[in-house]
Parts: sequence; structure tokens; C-alpha cells
Amino acid sequence: MLDRDGYRPNVGIILTNAKNEVFWGKRVREHSWQFPQGGIKPGESPEAAMYRELLEEVGLLPQHVKILGRTRDWLRYEVPTNWVRREWRGSYKGQKQIWFLLRLVGRDSDVCLRATNHPEFDGWRWNDYWAPVDAVIEFKHDVYERALSELARFLRGVESHHAYLARTSTQSEQ
Repeated sequence: MLDRDGYRPNVGIILTNAKNEVFWGKRVREHSWQFPQGGIKPGESPEAAMYRELLEEVGLLPQHVKILGRTRDWLRYEVPTNWVRREWRGSYKGQKQIWFLLRLVGRDSDVCLRATNHPEFDGWRWNDYWAPVDAVIEFKHDVYERALSELARFLRGVESHHAYLARTSTQSEQ
């Protein structure tokens, strides 16, 4: 289901732990990592899609998380043509996403990447809050930065992206 501009409605999920680290999932049989995300089905609310995707991709139930916030509006990214299925080329531009910021209130052991027969991830880890911006595939870079920036206000003690970049570049020079 595409909107009139060629974007597929989607949700993105930033799952945090008590240290404000973020869940980072390794895609099945690939060397790429990303946040959980997935399409919104016709008639489904963004929140319902988020809970469905959370279960399908991470194996977590609503009682395992607390919603801390969500983006005010859709955040969009375009998918390069060579990544688009042939039958969608010409009509599909990319994704428009509502992003949710969640806190894991369950345990790390509640995460189950094999909750469905078609897992999205085959590995995961906790990562610094801002690290995914530079680690994600290039065409998702800006949407990750915008989502993390908008949602950081719901967390205490998260440094700004600028401060994170300054700190990590100083550490890498040492």
C-alpha cells in the first residue's frame, strides 16, 4: 500500500534499556544492522503496527515495554532505485515512518528473534544512543538522525548528537 506520493506507511522502533542504549538488530544472513521497522497494514493504527512488528521482529509483548514517545509526523526516506523491486519501480519512492521510542521494562532474556517463522534479525546488541546514525545503510542515515533527535527529548541524560560526535572523534584520535 503506497500513498499518492509513492511512500509506504511504516513504523520504526527505537527500543532503549535503562542505560539509554538502543536495540540494534543484525539482519538475517546480511552484514547490515538496523532498528526494527515494518509496514502498516490497511486499517491498522501506527501503534498497533508497532506492537505487531515488535512481536514479529524482537519477540516482545506490550507488557515488556513502555512507550516513551513517538514522532509528531511522518519521517520519509527514499530507497535507491537499484534496491527497489522491478515491479515497484516507477511508483515506489520509499518509506514514510512514524517512529516510537520504547523502554524495555522486561529483561534482555525476553528478546526472542525467532518469534516467527520468518525472522528479520539473527543477532542483536545494545548500542550507544547515537551510534546507529553512522552505522546504518547510507540512504537511512538522515531519517535515523531525525528520529533519534526528535525522540531524545523523552530521555534523561542523553547527550546531543553534536556532543556525541565530538566525544567519539576525540576518543578515536587517542
